[in-house]
Order: sequence, then structure tokens, then C-alpha cells
Amino acid sequence: MVMNGVRIADLKAHLSAHLREVRRGRTIVVLDRETPIARLVPYDGSPGALRVRHPRGKARLRDVPLPPPLRLDLDIVELLLQDREGGR
Repeated sequence: MVMNGVRIADLKAHLSAHLREVRRGRTIVVLDRETPIARLVPYDGSPGALRVRHPRGKARLRDVPLPPPLRLDLDIVELLLQDREGGR
């Protein structure tokens, strides 16, 4: 696998050419200035770690039950206020 680094502006300007390279098996690292921020890799088509599952026996999203709320022993508003005070 060969990796190439390409800056965002170049990727935007030559997206089709870069995607052709990815199709040929190359991996492209997207750079924001000199910092790597993303990687374009060829699609392999095999099932990966992420699978979309549909709810069993439910026809609509609104029919899917929500999980129970978390039980926390702290006041969220107080926590947010402390965070805001600390940032100043």
C-alpha cells in the first residue's frame, strides 16, 4: 500500500484525479497544512466493524424505545457553571 499526502486545497481542486488514485489501490492522507486529518482508502466491500441494523419488528424509528435515562449523582447545571467559570 502506497500513501500520498495531499493538502485540502489540492484535494478539492483535483478530487477526481485523487479518487482515481484511490481506486487504483493507493491510500491518500489528507493534510491540513502539515497535519494529517483524514485518510482516503480503497473500498474493499467486505463487512467491516460498522454494520447498520434495523430494529427487530419495528416499522418506524419513532416506535423504537429509548434506553432508560442515566442516573447521575451530580448536578449537570452546576457542572456546566463550574466549567464556564474555569475557562475565564
